[in-house]
Amino acid sequence: MDEVSRETKSIVDKVLKDVGKASAAKQLVIGTVSGWCTGFVTMKVGKAAAVAVGGGIILLQIANHKGYLKINWDKVHKEVDKLADKVEEKATGDGPKFLDKMERLVDRNIDKAEELLKNKQRKAKRWYHSFIGDEDYFQVQEIHIFLASFVLGFSVGIVTAS
Repeated sequence: MDEVSRETKSIVDKVLKDVGKASAAKQLVIGTVSGWCTGFVTMKVGKAAAVAVGGGIILLQIANHKGYLKINWDKVHKEVDKLADKVEEKATGDGPKFLDKMERLVDRNIDKAEELLKNKQRKAKRWYHSFIGDEDYFQVQEIHIFLASFVLGFSVGIVTAS
């Protein structure tokens, strides 16, 4: 592997030295063509990666919504906090402050309380509509908003990349 790396480096060095000695027109053409090729390949790889990641997120969200998998968000948040603390310590030299940790804790607890209230509100709406006999009541859920926004973002991405 090391030998391939050296050979590639020597080829690139030779090409760059040859291009540097060429005329300005030749340098412009080579620079433009190589830049276009790089951009084209990057867009194709980027689109494929975006579709793969986006599709995976949608499948995971649908599986979570349907109850096929259950995510322990408390454990995920703890691991993310540990990782964020390590990154902050490496970047700034100081660890996270006590107030930062308290802010995260309060923010998560507020999110849990908000979710609990939303669930109670959904139950109240279901009870009300079953009470009045409106069984065809459509309930917008978070998965619907997520899917609609993903489709919109995906469409805008395709239009702007074309």
